[in-house]
This record gives sequence, structure tokens and C-alpha cells, in this order.
Amino acid sequence: MGWLAQLAHYDSIIIGAGHNGLICAAYLARAGQRVLLLESSESVGGLAASREFHPGFRTSVAHFVNHFPQKIVKELGLESHGLNATRQQPTTVGMSLDGKHVVLQAGGVSGVDEDDSSSYRDYTRLMQRFAKSLKPFWLKTIPRVGFNNLGDLMTFGHMGLNVRRLGKKDMREFLRIAALPVRDLMDEYFDSDVLKAVLGWDGLIGSKLAPRSPNHPVLAMLYRMNGEHSGGVSGLIKALYSAANAFGAEIRTGTAVESILVKAGDNGLVAHGVQLADGDCIEADRVVAAVDPQRTFLSLVGVEYLEIEFTNRIRRLRCEGYVAKLHLALSEMPKFTGLENPGDRMIIAPELDTIEFAFDDAKYGDCPQQPVLEIAIPSLQDASLAPAGQHVLSAHIMYVPHQLKGGWDEAARNALGERVIETIGRYAPGIEQQILHWELLTPLDLEQEYKLTGGHWHHTEFALDQALMMRPTYEAAQYSTPVPGLYLCGAGCHPGGDLNGGPGHNAAREILR
Repeated sequence: MGWLAQLAHYDSIIIGAGHNGLICAAYLARAGQRVLLLESSESVGGLAASREFHPGFRTSVAHFVNHFPQKIVKELGLESHGLNATRQQPTTVGMSLDGKHVVLQAGGVSGVDEDDSSSYRDYTRLMQRFAKSLKPFWLKTIPRVGFNNLGDLMTFGHMGLNVRRLGKKDMREFLRIAALPVRDLMDEYFDSDVLKAVLGWDGLIGSKLAPRSPNHPVLAMLYRMNGEHSGGVSGLIKALYSAANAFGAEIRTGTAVESILVKAGDNGLVAHGVQLADGDCIEADRVVAAVDPQRTFLSLVGVEYLEIEFTNRIRRLRCEGYVAKLHLALSEMPKFTGLENPGDRMIIAPELDTIEFAFDDAKYGDCPQQPVLEIAIPSLQDASLAPAGQHVLSAHIMYVPHQLKGGWDEAARNALGERVIETIGRYAPGIEQQILHWELLTPLDLEQEYKLTGGHWHHTEFALDQALMMRPTYEAAQYSTPVPGLYLCGAGCHPGGDLNGGPGHNAAREILR
């Protein structure tokens, strides 16, 4: 055991320097705590970390920021640390093979008939009204049901009041559609197949659900309609790292945590530090895990310190990732048919049935025969990601199983990669000749490279039974856990995943309270 490790004692040790770990560290250090942030890889950011996949070409698994809260930007002073984000709605393009694309932007929608254009105005008005009523609660702790103090009761009262303020008609509509399948909601409003697929995408991306699945899609859509900032990923991570450093947090990369130390206290077991992979132990008043719940409790704490019922609920969390990632190093800017300027993101999903069939393939352990994709060209926002005149294309491939029938090997990766590239080539003729190198990361690769159980973006499925005061499960949904001194602050907590930062913000708020 290193003598420096024996002497060190911290107020808080945070495991995992993804964006939530950085945010939690910044808030705690800003409040005067002595904070140590530990990251096993050589860079901070987690899935948002910039990585070189070909000489001179860099990108991250998370390729776009689209609902980051202004509250966090302001409180951590991120703009003074170099954050250059926009508060404008990002442009989303629903790709069509004939070049007649559907384009969503702040001014409305184009590429559809007048009926759908009018319906889109009605739809966005209603959804934004619903999103606004929920907005205050993404950056608040959702109390447990029962045994509540006055503050908790006021939070529940505030939630109820916000829903009542919608008025009787909209309140009934909110309750009706809250668990409605995406397919049903889209069919009620629109005729355009591409528009339906594009709007439904934000209810499905990163999940193990399809357009006809009930449970959560509308809630996910409303979640992604909150937050004011959008922009590049690397700029956000750099700003968060700079802010945490400026507030005094100590950040160590290349430092893997082997286990969370638990000992007997006056009132039972208590977390009191961590043991590193090299055997060193570091003491702290509390440990905060930004890694996923299953890894936290089953690997780092150990079931011997947990009650069997709680352990079983953690084991049952749905954590199978369904998104793969394709990175292309391009010799020049690709040209998409009928699209003069690429949008912030482009969706290749001709209709909701295409998405449903891709889900059906994955459900039985196969890769989708017709891939559905979300594409971005991050080098347009950050020229440093590629050599001058060259570009990076980043694609999320939905419905790629973590457990592939027959297992993942080089042949399976190549087959999927070639199929996806061929799909993109239909919309961007000639792109195959522009590719200098490509890389495919499956959910299994994400699990192994980022120590992410199941390779799931959101650490655990974002669904009604794993959301709000049930995320990830009761007794651990308010950031504290059944082990005193141990807290959670990762995407497996309320409000959920994406580059939103709510879990890191909320956990710090609970710790300081």
C-alpha cells in the first residue's frame, strides 16, 4: 500500500469521470469539499470521451449534445471554461432516397404536405407544453413514496400542480399518452412515414423498445425536449473538466477502482473509501459511484454487504444495450442527395415499420437486415476532429444486440459495418470511395472498453418501472443507497442518460443537503 494513499483522506471519492462524475465533482468541490475523482481510462468523459480511431481522426461514442440544462451551465460557469454551445433547436433531417427530405428546425417542418405541417404545429405546441410542466423535476430529487417530510410533500404537490395547470383537456391528454406506444401517437397526428419515424426516434434511441412497445417512449421524448443547450461533445467535456479542476477537485485518470471499502459503523455497515486495482486504499467520508448500478453493487460493493431482496432487484435491472457505433474517417465532405447542407443530425429510417422490423431482428439475436441510423458529422462543429479538408462521420445504429446469435467476431463486425456503409451510400453516393478507415463498436465492445454493463448507454433501461422515484430501483432512487456513505450519480439514476447532467447535479445537491 502506497504511503501517499494511506495519508490521503477525502470528503468524497467519485468513481467514474464521465460527464455526470465531472459535474458532481465540480459541485462538491465548489462547496468546499476535498474531492477525488477516479477514472480507469486515460481520458475523462466516458462515452463522451474523444478518441482517435484513425491517425488524425477523433470522435466520441456520444456524438451530439441536444438538451443540456442552462442551470448547470450557469452555476458551474461553463462558458468561462470554453463552452461554446447554442441555445437554438438543432436541425434534424429525415432522409429520403429521392432527395425529398423532411427537415425539422426551429421554424417548423418542411418536406411534408400542409396537413402534416399544421399537425406538426399542434403536436409541438402540446408536447412542449407537457415538457415544460415536467422540466423542473429533471433537476430535482423525486422523493420516495411514503415516509415523506415537508419538502418531499411539497415536491409531490408541485408536480401535481404543474399537471393541473395544463387544464382539464390537456391534463387528460397527458395522462392518456404518457405510456402510449410511439406508433399510436404518430399515427394519430401524421401521414408522412418519414416524419413519423423522425419524431418517434427520440422516444426510442438507446432503448430496447420499438414503435409498437408500450412503457416509456413518450416520457423519453419529453425528457429530450428539456434542456436549452446543444452543440459539440468535446467542448462540453473540456469545459466540465476545466471547471472541476478550477474548483479544486483532484482528477486521476488511468486509476481503476477494484472495490468499494465497507466496514462496520455505529449503526451498521458504512462505505469509507475505495481499494484501487494496484492494491492501494484511499479513505473518504463518502463514495459516489458514477458507474452503472449493477457494476456498483454487484462488482464494487459485493452482494455480501447487501440484503437479498435489494440484490435481486439490482440483478433484474434491464441493461442490455441495443446501439452500435460506426465511425468513418472521410477524405472529404460527403454529398447527400438533395441536401445542400447536412443537418446537425440525419435520421435514416424510411418508416416506423422499418424501425419495428430492425427491432424484431435484434430481439432474436440478429443484426438488422435494414439498419436504421442516426448520423452526425461532428467535424463540422469541431474542425480539430479531422485533418484540414477531411471529416468524421459518426453513426448510431439502433437494434444491434449485445448478445449476437453465434457471438461477435471480426466477420460479424465486418458484415454489419459493410451493410451500414452500403445503407449510407444510398443516400450519399460515392461515400465508399471517400472512406479512409472505418470502425464499428458493438454493445459488447462498449461494455468491455467502457466497463458498462450490457453496453447500455443509459446504464439501465429508461422505462416507467425504472424511472423517476424508481430509478434504478427503490432504496437507491434518491442517490443515497442501502449502504450509508455510498451514493449514486450516474445515468442509472433519475433523470436518466444522454448528455444531460441531471444525475450528477442532483446527487451533489443531495450530498450537500
